[in-house]
Amino acid sequence: MKRILLPAIFLFICRIVFAQTAPPTDIAIIEQNFKKLDVLGSVLYVAAHPDDENTRLLAYLAQEKHYRTGYLSMTRGDGGQNLIGNEQGELLGLIRTQELLAARKVDGAEQFFTRANDFGFSKGPDETLKFWDKEKVLGDVVWVIRKFRPDVIICRFPTTGEGGHGHHTSSAILAQEAFTAAADPKRFPEQLKYVQPWQAKRLMWNTFNFGSTNTTAPDQFKINVGVYNPILGKGYGELAAESRSNHKTQGFGSARQRGDAFEYFKTILGDAPKDDLMDGVNVTWGRVKDGEALATGVSMITKNFEPEDPYKSVPAMVALLGRVEKVSDVYWRAQKTKELSDLIAACSGLWFESYATEQAFALHDSIDIRSQVLNRYNNKVKVNTIDGLHFENGGKVIPANEVQTFSSKILADKITEPYWLQQPHGIGSYTINDERLVGNPENPDLPSVEYEFIIEGKLIHYERRLVYKYVDPVIGEIYQPVQIAPPVTANIQNQVYIFNSQQPQTVQVKLKSFKNAATGNIHLNVPAGWKTSPESVSFRNKTKGDEWEQDFTLTPVNTQSQTGTLEAQVTFDLDSKAYNYGILSIHYSHIPIITIFPPAQARLVQLDLKIAGKKIGYIPGPGDLVQDALRQVGYDVHQLSENEILNGDLSVYDAIVVGVRAYNIDPRLAIEQPKLLEYVKNGGNLLVQYNNNNGLVTKQIGPYPFRVVNERVTDENAKITIIDPNNPVLNYPNKINQSDFDGWVQERGLYFVKDTDPQYQKVLQMNDPGEAPKDGSLITTQYGKGRFIYTSLSFFRQLPAGVPGAYRLFINLLNKPKINP
Repeated sequence: MKRILLPAIFLFICRIVFAQTAPPTDIAIIEQNFKKLDVLGSVLYVAAHPDDENTRLLAYLAQEKHYRTGYLSMTRGDGGQNLIGNEQGELLGLIRTQELLAARKVDGAEQFFTRANDFGFSKGPDETLKFWDKEKVLGDVVWVIRKFRPDVIICRFPTTGEGGHGHHTSSAILAQEAFTAAADPKRFPEQLKYVQPWQAKRLMWNTFNFGSTNTTAPDQFKINVGVYNPILGKGYGELAAESRSNHKTQGFGSARQRGDAFEYFKTILGDAPKDDLMDGVNVTWGRVKDGEALATGVSMITKNFEPEDPYKSVPAMVALLGRVEKVSDVYWRAQKTKELSDLIAACSGLWFESYATEQAFALHDSIDIRSQVLNRYNNKVKVNTIDGLHFENGGKVIPANEVQTFSSKILADKITEPYWLQQPHGIGSYTINDERLVGNPENPDLPSVEYEFIIEGKLIHYERRLVYKYVDPVIGEIYQPVQIAPPVTANIQNQVYIFNSQQPQTVQVKLKSFKNAATGNIHLNVPAGWKTSPESVSFRNKTKGDEWEQDFTLTPVNTQSQTGTLEAQVTFDLDSKAYNYGILSIHYSHIPIITIFPPAQARLVQLDLKIAGKKIGYIPGPGDLVQDALRQVGYDVHQLSENEILNGDLSVYDAIVVGVRAYNIDPRLAIEQPKLLEYVKNGGNLLVQYNNNNGLVTKQIGPYPFRVVNERVTDENAKITIIDPNNPVLNYPNKINQSDFDGWVQERGLYFVKDTDPQYQKVLQMNDPGEAPKDGSLITTQYGKGRFIYTSLSFFRQLPAGVPGAYRLFINLLNKPKINP
């Protein structure tokens, strides 16, 4: 997918389609939901990241066994790489959250998270649990268990490390401890104001056969999850592929699997099952008081259901709902009341949705709402209230098959910022002030509309998420989330400003008004050691939708190296509050538009930085912001096309840089490679950044052999040993020393190289604690008249983060050396 990154952190691509808010009501779904109504069992699957979940098993449990099924992912996948765009960190986590929700819509499970942040690859649980703050994340897992009340908990990974990632192992450790802690009222007692202790029946490990690691065994408990569901017209291998293919940022498009497929399990805690995963658990209505009579009612309704006339079942369903609402078990009463109410709406032919008249509203403004109601079958349903709009005389009759439209208003009382991003946070976990929000994939208080209908004489309550709907002339109907924004947002053009002298730079702030008659001031808060001109600029009578730009001049006061944070702040004449929000929108075709309001800030870095060369050719990789960072320090960066590589004059470039994982995702590089090496041989400087060892499009990236391997140094503070101090890349134009490796983020490097040809010079050595030193992070060689460099150092993270030493070293790698023939 081609993407455009605009300087002010707006990310726009193509329009996307977001699913309607009314649930599907086709006969297949109704029949599936009747089966689910008769099952009172729940299973919680636990792992570390988006994509760790076993989608085939989730689909089987949710849609074949009809258990309430959930997936608890410790993280939102924030620390991975992005194969379809440039988003990293929190932004990638936002995308992967929506990818998981899209996957759950296919397989039928629910989605949950803890506060843990995916801080990158971790080699062991000790490091992971330290960064995550084990006790807090354990409390989150306990909270989800106590709310979800699973009869069975299933881990994707074991506690013994076969999962290969510290996050994986930690998810199993936390699940195992939470299995016991959730049942202990002395553990996390503050939660008991809202939930009760819960003891699951058993904790299982879903063993696996991944590559060379096979943890399954013939004597393990197993389930055939490859069965076919004739109502859905699919097997669970087919559903799993559809679900998993939503993980597009990870390149996990999957082929549909058909036929028998067995999942294997080991019992970790609790009684081992013999014949069924739920052995010893009553998953019928018999688990609640007087449930046998309710089971009989469900059975009779299901037996008498007529697909060609669903409404005939509604009177009996309404009568059953009155009895379900009296069930003493609070948990199952809530679950089955919701399920039965939705079935009643479906069988009544009832469709209803609510739309905002615009997509975005300013905080404290009024939101105009248009609600539509349709009764497809008859005129036996009345609407009693719609979000405070009350109809007298026993409600308003909904005429058969005629859309009724109602208008109302609500107050935009809270900015729609994801709850886990509302406070500054550390490396390992998000800051969540209201513990009750933990577990939710999205904000539970997003704008919504409450409905109350009278069906067969009974008041039944429903809720619909408020959306913005419009018609695209090509795509058709499009639904998108409603945004509640600050009155005016301010985006600083660059995320990092690099100064290597006292020369001033222009800082452009892009502003957007979300309200009418906006009048106020914009100014920059600068740290000590910097000055800005002008100090403040006013704006007057801006209308909703207005966008404008304001330039400021920023100057370092002295020549010493320094860093700091620049912040844009907006104030209003009649509002004492200062607003320091930017706006960022992410658009992809497989998920809803994501809009957040991050702090209007930029990082300031002044350093002793010498530049050599000027013109850079760039071959981008996925998730690659390096070329923007190079432009920030003054390079003329040109993105090379295939035609330019094959037929152009490459000698005009002081260096050509290949972006991260380009040799994994661009098959044309295999064709272009000879031309790139010819460029080196004729005196050019080619710098290739890291690639995954799997799926390389060519066997030989460099002029001489080396092998990319899955080795990395994850400790961003790992000691660096310089093993070739005289190498030009450490000496010109910047003299590199140990201080240049201070302040790195997330990791030192990944996918190092081994088995290098003797023609290569190894420059650096490093290792994680307790491991042998690795010397494959940076290799260089002369080839003909030029130089080839391969680096596994994570410059793709360091440069956008404004790490001073990373800039100094990277610029050295761009220098076109003088090589004696």
